[in-house]
Amino acid sequence: MLVACLLLGAAPAAAPRFVPWIDGTADEPETQVQRIDPDTYVIRQSVRTNFEAPFLYLLFGRDRALLIDTGAGGLRVRPTVDRLIATWRGAHADRPVRLIVAHSHGHGDHHAGDAEFADRPDTRLVGLSPGAVAAFFGLRDWPEQVGRYDLGGRVLRIVPTPGHEPAHIMVYDERTRLLFSGDMLYPGRLYVPRDQTAVFRASADRLARFARQHPVRALLGAHVEMTRTPGEDYAMHAPAHPDEHGLALPPAAIAELDRAVTAALSLEIDRHADFIVYPVAPRAP
Repeated sequence: MLVACLLLGAAPAAAPRFVPWIDGTADEPETQVQRIDPDTYVIRQSVRTNFEAPFLYLLFGRDRALLIDTGAGGLRVRPTVDRLIATWRGAHADRPVRLIVAHSHGHGDHHAGDAEFADRPDTRLVGLSPGAVAAFFGLRDWPEQVGRYDLGGRVLRIVPTPGHEPAHIMVYDERTRLLFSGDMLYPGRLYVPRDQTAVFRASADRLARFARQHPVRALLGAHVEMTRTPGEDYAMHAPAHPDEHGLALPPAAIAELDRAVTAALSLEIDRHADFIVYPVAPRAP
């Protein structure tokens, strides 16, 4: 199992800079881990275990740790998570920490590993429906209310962003000013079911309003599907990602997405340098 260190930019406000991920182009472990700071980890599932190659995020507070997503299956993700928790506890006088397992949204490539955590001690697994997400994070007015969740000295903001999927959320970390943006905004194809266009537009507007009120250092999404060539994505189900786009997106991408989906009367495939708005057929209920 490869553990790589994360390098931070020189300025406090700079976006995280990651060492290159092994992206299917070389011998690749099932998971790769990079550290943003001693309390924030990025876990990437190998392209060779699943073409989605999703990113998972583990955030530690004083009392609780939040795991965002559990992967796309084809591997065991819990051993990596348990190892990181053990490492963190070892650096904090073996302090107990409760694990919260939540999701950016309810698509299968983000919760396939949930069963691994069902019997884990001192662990809470958050449900996948909008109601379950709203109830856990105390959102009485879904999707308009922005939630507040404290890991213990580390406050997160929960931003409902349905449209791509009904229970989609983004998680904003006040400490690092990073926005964990799931599948709504990342370097890739932003799939919007055509019967959810209005919902997606409303979420893009809600996100833009939130960003105007909260300083965003960078967005970290759930996938990378773009190359470093502006506007160029990989083929569907690509088994490798040579010349891969960086994971972090600049905060300007929020306003760019909001303008793109607001301006169009009907959404069509719309290529931008760092993402593609990609309408798809409505999903079966």
